[in-house]
Amino acid sequence: MKQRVLSGVILTAFLAAIVVFDRIFPLALNIAVALISAAAVEELGRALGLQRKWFLIAPSLVAAAAVPFCSERTGRVQFILYCLYTLLVFSAMIIYHHETTFKEVAVLYSMVVMIPCALHTLVSLRELNRGHGMFYVLIAVLAAWVADVGAFFAGTLFGRHKLCPEISPKKTVEGAIGGLAANITVMMLCGVWFSAIFYHGQVQVNYLALFLIGLIGTPISIMGDLSFSLIKRSCHIKDFGQVIPGHGGVLDRFDSVIFTAPFVYVLVSLMPLAGA
Repeated sequence: MKQRVLSGVILTAFLAAIVVFDRIFPLALNIAVALISAAAVEELGRALGLQRKWFLIAPSLVAAAAVPFCSERTGRVQFILYCLYTLLVFSAMIIYHHETTFKEVAVLYSMVVMIPCALHTLVSLRELNRGHGMFYVLIAVLAAWVADVGAFFAGTLFGRHKLCPEISPKKTVEGAIGGLAANITVMMLCGVWFSAIFYHGQVQVNYLALFLIGLIGTPISIMGDLSFSLIKRSCHIKDFGQVIPGHGGVLDRFDSVIFTAPFVYVLVSLMPLAGA
């Protein structure tokens, strides 16, 4: 428990530092997302037993790390990047067909498309509003993490009814309800802090959008967690790694963010969180 809480505090501090220093060093967010994407793909490759198959892992890591640097204004770069990645991976499958299978390539390929593109929406969120974009990024990450933390503590204290026992035995209905309540509460408090305290009432916040992020973001966060739990079950592993004490690997901490961030991006595109 202590390790989990301490690691959570450190991760939150790391995120806060990126938010605070965005104007001084805007590439910090891109670098962080690139490192997380590459680490997640590496963990998945290791879980699939592909760590020695450099001809699959090497291009996958390069693609995962490069996507967060592709600007929204130059969408062709990302398209060309994935075209090259597709050619490299399937060429490797043909050349090394005695050592690999289409199932391995298909799983790895789909994750290299899904994980970096989903996490890249954090960078895209910042670009939606250069004045308050990092507030959007903070909300997207917190929407996933708060739901997880709230569900963990509520489930630990009050959990009685299993949510999906065959996929994740520790998840409970009470935990999900606690995560939902915590998420909505924190989203509202973030709005108050941003508008009333940080900007002294000079910037208006869309509380309806924040409420919807807490309300809908929680089940989406749970879906992300359960989806990667299924992947772990199919790979016969407990955690993707032990990089983050008390949490497991990078994927164990960011699996819900991978699902929640794109949802927040779509919602904020339609309902901006902050006014000019």
